[in-house]
Parts: sequence; structure tokens; C-alpha cells
Amino acid sequence: VQLQASGGGSVQAGGSLRLSCAASGGTFSSWAMAWFRQGPGKERELVASISWTGIRTYYSDSVQGRFAISRNNRENVMYLKMNNLKPEDTAVYYCAASGGASFHNTPRNQNQYESWGQGTQLTVSS
Repeated sequence: VQLQASGGGSVQAGGSLRLSCAASGGTFSSWAMAWFRQGPGKERELVASISWTGIRTYYSDSVQGRFAISRNNRENVMYLKMNNLKPEDTAVYYCAASGGASFHNTPRNQNQYESWGQGTQLTVSS
């Protein structure tokens, strides 16, 4: 599956933004999906993951309560709605797909994801 992330930009702290990840070339509805991010000088980390149907989600502690991951399997798109953004959210955000995950799984290890988008930059200013 090919993934295309979009929606990044520059916002002020406290603002909101929504990222999108468009998928093509595979059976989107049978892939677990996730958003990862890599901040300046940091390792890539999981932000949120979502199961095949979206019935199960997982969030890292740093974004719990502020971000919401969702997907539309009819349109082959995944979203990340980000609220109350903080400067520490500044990073390149990547979407990823896991073809090996079972129905309700929300994989948390980046090694479980086979396909990656190109990344979209988010900059949050204070």
C-alpha cells in the first residue's frame, strides 16, 4: 500500500490541525494504521494507532486527550485531529500501515509497520 501524508503546517500553541493520510494500492480496511512522529534530535515515536475498523485506538501518554485518530475505510483515508498543540509537538509526522496486524490490534512498535508515508512537518510556536 502507498501512503501520502498531508495537512502539516505552522500553528501557534493552543491551536488545532488535522493531518490526513491517503492510502492506495492495497486493501486499506484490513490494515492497522498509525501515526508516528520524529522531533528535532529525537527518535521516531508512536503517536497513535488504530485497528482495522477503527473500533480500537491507542494513544501515547503525551497526546492522550488532545489528539484523535480516525479512519474512513470507504475513502481509504486516516486522520489525526490535533488539539491544544504544544511546542513539543513540533515534528515530522508519518503515517504507517501494518498488514500483519489482526482485526482488533493496534500495533505499537514501528517494526510492525511495513508501509510508510513521506512525512508532513508540523511546527508549533509558543
